[in-house]
Amino acid sequence: MEKYRNDKAKKRFLRIAQIAPLYESLPPKLYGGTERIVHYLTEELVRQGHDVTLFASGDSITEAKLIACVDEGLRLKQNCIDPLSYHIIQMQKLSTWVNEFDILHFHTDYLHFPFSNMLEIPSVTTLHGRLDIPELQDVYNVFPYQNLISISQNQRLPIPQGNFIKTVYHGLPENLHHQGDGEGGYLAFLGRISPEKGVERAIEIALATNTKLKIAAKIDKADFAYYEKDIKLLLDHPLIEYIGEINEQQKTTFLGKAKALLFPIAWPEPFGLVMIEAMACGTPVIAFHNGSVPEIMENNVTGFVVNSVAEAIDAVSRLKYLSRGGIRRVFERRFTAAHMAENYVNVYHTLIDDTFKNVPRSSIPILNKPA
Repeated sequence: MEKYRNDKAKKRFLRIAQIAPLYESLPPKLYGGTERIVHYLTEELVRQGHDVTLFASGDSITEAKLIACVDEGLRLKQNCIDPLSYHIIQMQKLSTWVNEFDILHFHTDYLHFPFSNMLEIPSVTTLHGRLDIPELQDVYNVFPYQNLISISQNQRLPIPQGNFIKTVYHGLPENLHHQGDGEGGYLAFLGRISPEKGVERAIEIALATNTKLKIAAKIDKADFAYYEKDIKLLLDHPLIEYIGEINEQQKTTFLGKAKALLFPIAWPEPFGLVMIEAMACGTPVIAFHNGSVPEIMENNVTGFVVNSVAEAIDAVSRLKYLSRGGIRRVFERRFTAAHMAENYVNVYHTLIDDTFKNVPRSSIPILNKPA
């Protein structure tokens, strides 16, 4: 880390390792929220002048230096039985390069904790998933000094013993999507068909308001039985159109032409990337009051936060009072990739400075204020 320590004039520019999960390429070809965010962060850090190395699947597309840990994303890789094996290979590859970096940024949940716990080089881990899982209590009791980033304040609540140093909200490239006019007149559902995502509620809202609903969603193997039993027959209604998975380019049209995005979740969603994708298109969101929703949404500005199907049905009639231009401006103010990267760079500098001062990890300041 001599380069960082001695070159004060270039202190802003860092040697950063981004360690991505290997289930999808960066960017993902279809579904993949975590990988999409790691991609946007990596490319923005490169654009800002940092020296970034990405540890990811070999079919990733990046302006950073790419160190491939498997030939392709594991979800689409044929005959991959044990995805953990490639993440172990990833940790070994990182260990051979580790002294080349000023900071390590992990997006691999807690898998690397035994490795990063022994390093002198500072590291930080963004937790992208839900944390209300009983076994995680033991994990974070054993690793109390791992530097953690939450993606919402709500996400971190189940593990108060975690060493959260900041909340950094996700961001998208400012020009990725453009503002639409809602000319399609339909309601949109985007994500996964699973019980926690609430597609049944979305269908109920659409039918009650006599509004067409377009569903762009994937079906995981784990949710196929649920789809067959509870959803498949509902898709036969003439107002309901199931499109399947769509890619990033298709989202602009899909969301931009929608009257609103329905986000009727029934679980503590850590962030909800589709909400800011809709905002980038100027599209209102009708979201259920769960997880991060009250933090991400600005009620009566970017859409409506509701507590029931009945409230969501009423919200559909009030969409005409919202400004699509105003929604887009909220996105530009709060949820761009540039804003996200700047917040992460501030975290990197804080951790690096504290390392050079030989401050014990237990004494690192906790920066609780969200980005």
